[in-house]
Amino acid sequence: MISADMEGATGVTWTADVAIGTPEWQRLRPVFTGDVNACITGLYAGGATSVLVNEAHSTQRNILLEDLDPRAVMLTGKHKPLSMMQGIDSGLDGVVFLGYHTAAGLDGVLSHTYLPNQITGVWLDGTRASEGRLNAALAAEHGVPVLLVTGDNLTCDDANDYAPHATTVAVKECVSRYAAICKPPAITAQEITTAATTAMTHAGRTTATTTPHRIEVEFDASHLAAAAAVIPTVDQIDIRTVGFNATTMTDAMKAFKIVTAIASGAVEGSYG
Repeated sequence: MISADMEGATGVTWTADVAIGTPEWQRLRPVFTGDVNACITGLYAGGATSVLVNEAHSTQRNILLEDLDPRAVMLTGKHKPLSMMQGIDSGLDGVVFLGYHTAAGLDGVLSHTYLPNQITGVWLDGTRASEGRLNAALAAEHGVPVLLVTGDNLTCDDANDYAPHATTVAVKECVSRYAAICKPPAITAQEITTAATTAMTHAGRTTATTTPHRIEVEFDASHLAAAAAVIPTVDQIDIRTVGFNATTMTDAMKAFKIVTAIASGAVEGSYG
């Protein structure tokens, strides 16, 4: 499976590049699709027999289906129970995190965790967590190895910590949250294909590890923490932070999805 986010795709550097409906987003959709196709090509070259692409950005309707490699199928659209990782529980032999980015509160191109601005930090079992770290823990629970991670150079550094056996491809070098030194698509496509082919040597189910987890979320405003703390299983730790425990990572991610949805609904205009 390819879990495909857009902020870490080739050429993406600022808000309009990933904001649904903008001219910049329309221009970069084919580039994003090209990254996905390059990965599909490499996975098949490495021995894959089927590939599921799970759209993982915003409305989750960004990749151009009409241009997708016909050997793959695509899961597109929102409101999937496991969101970015829908399908991880279907007997996969490996997952690719394509177009990923760094965590909220850290350096990196378009760094955030689930919500674009309102979350300033997420911790999984005491460690600051990117979406990649959260999703890798969910994959581990189902015995699925992370094969490849693409994004900016800092995203690759992050992946080296939470998925040390995964191959990485830096499609751009972070200069700031909204600037990067970018490689052209012709180069990144070649690099992604080569890396995906190599990464397939690590494909194959591993021992599933189901353990309890704790997630803590820090917001940029107190009313968002108060809104999230209405959930019966969520505790307000301090004025801007909530936390909750879960018996499995699957349950933890479902609860995290609820927390982010409620906090997002509590945002009011320019004041957040």
